Formats: sequence, C-alpha cells, structure tokens
Amino acid sequence: MSRYWAVVPAAGVGRRMGADRPKQYLKLAGRTVLEHTLACLLSHSRIEGVVVVLAADDPYWDALGLSDSRLQRADGGAERCHSVLGGLRCLQRQAAARDWVLVHDAARPCLHHGDIDRLIDGIGAEDCGGLLGVPVSDTLKRCDAHGRILKTVDRAGLWRALTPQMFRLGQLSEVLARAVVEPQRITDEASAMEMAGHRPRMIEGRADNIKITRPDDLRLAETYLQHRETC
Repeated sequence: MSRYWAVVPAAGVGRRMGADRPKQYLKLAGRTVLEHTLACLLSHSRIEGVVVVLAADDPYWDALGLSDSRLQRADGGAERCHSVLGGLRCLQRQAAARDWVLVHDAARPCLHHGDIDRLIDGIGAEDCGGLLGVPVSDTLKRCDAHGRILKTVDRAGLWRALTPQMFRLGQLSEVLARAVVEPQRITDEASAMEMAGHRPRMIEGRADNIKITRPDDLRLAETYLQHRETC
C-alpha cells in the first residue's frame, strides 16, 4: 500500500508581515506558527513523516528544540518550487515513487486532521492527485492598474486553493524538476501539475485553514486555535 508523507516549505521571509523575523517563527497562542503547523501533521496517524524545508542559514530553527524521529530538515531554494523540490528529494531516500506527498504551507497553522482525512479519502488511486480548496463566495472584480473596475468576474466554478496539496512523490518530483526551468511562474504544486497536462481534483476544505500573510491574520488564527479542542 502507498504511504503518506508531508513536506512543509518554510524557507520564506514573509516581508509583507513587516516583522523582525519570518512569519513562520512569530508567536501564536503560545507557540510559533511553524510549531502549530508541524504538530498537526506529526500527530496525524496516517502521516509517516514530515520534511520541513528551511533556508540554509535559518537562525531560528534550532531554538525551537523540536525532536521527533519522523521530522527531517532539508535546505530550501530561491522560490517555493525549489524548496518543495528539495523536500521531495530528501523524501526519495526513504519513500517510494508511488507514495503520496502532502505539501502544506508553513504559514497555515489552523489545519484540521479532518481536512487531511478528506483530502486523502477524496483522491482515488487513479487520480493524479488533488488539493484542498474553498469555493469563492464573494463578488469578484477585475480592476486596472489605477483601481478602476473593468468588469465583474463570474465566480461560478472558482475556488480558493489551499493546502495541503497531495500528489505522488515520483510524479510531482518529475513535474517540478521540469517546471523550475520553465519561464512560467509556478505558484503552487497544482499549477505545476496543470502545466504538465494533469487535472488535479479539488476537495472542499475548511475556510478557517487560513494563511498567515499580514498582521491581522495572526489575530484571526489565534481566535480559531483558541476555540477548538484538538487539531
């Protein structure tokens, strides 16, 4: 049977937060954002192991003192796609090409075990893979460079892409290795798979699986974390 692994890219600097350190190391409900994220993945019974991908000169990681035999570290790259590829190559030393890998943003600390289960159970053996998402509910406007509305965009069929995003280790490694040399910008693993001609499956997840990007997101995430009993 295929096994399930996780890769957490955490090499970014998070400039939009305007903080003195990368956002994954900011404090949130008594722990860092990254600690919350890793704790949820490591405590899930179906995840064999987790690779956290960090900047080679990361000065904060060792201070966390995290010790878990299922947790490994790999060095990141210039962009997210390079970091994810580095994590996948680390996994290839112990995982099979047919194993599944869940790539999850370090800055999404409110992930629930239930969403992991929905993603794993919702992707069939013959699917190329898939990701969590939430249907768009707001009215969408396309604007010009000056903020003037050009048109209202039909939101039918539009989703917000979340993470984890789950694909076969071998296939995702091959696709990302090709994608990093392409001129097109890869924003997530699903977009790389789409460029290769695949059609990942969208699985509806929880709307509280938010990404920490700006200071207000920290306060909202803390509210979510304080009002739940377990991951």
